[in-house]
Amino acid sequence: MTNRILDAIPHRPPFLFIDTIIEMDEKKIVAEKKLTPDLDFFKGHYPDFPVMPGVLTMESVFQAGAVLLSQHVDDMESGVPVLTRIKDAKFKKMVRPGDTLTLEAQIEDSIKTVFYMKGSARVEGALVVSVSFTCALAPVGAQ
Repeated sequence: MTNRILDAIPHRPPFLFIDTIIEMDEKKIVAEKKLTPDLDFFKGHYPDFPVMPGVLTMESVFQAGAVLLSQHVDDMESGVPVLTRIKDAKFKKMVRPGDTLTLEAQIEDSIKTVFYMKGSARVEGALVVSVSFTCALAPVGAQ
């Protein structure tokens, strides 16, 4: 995990699901998460046949999207990206211990501090989840 990720988003282990940024520009990010067998969720989610919960697979995509959005925060009022909508989530394949997630998120449109995005996660090139989502910048310290 790089300082670039830690500087970009407030998430920390054990709830940080992005290890490496592969590439990033203003509109798109590609990142990775290596899923070691010792991760806590594998111990309790179907322990005899461990599977990454689909919601955590999507969370990995959302965190990659948050890293992407962190580039845009300096240009706007200070804030942190929060998820406001999930749309058209499709799960295609199970994610297992030892897999490496390749995460992609891109900005499709934005209006002020609201960002309309889409993303996906793949394992060895095979699509495991695709999702459209919306994030808004919440003021720091907002409840």
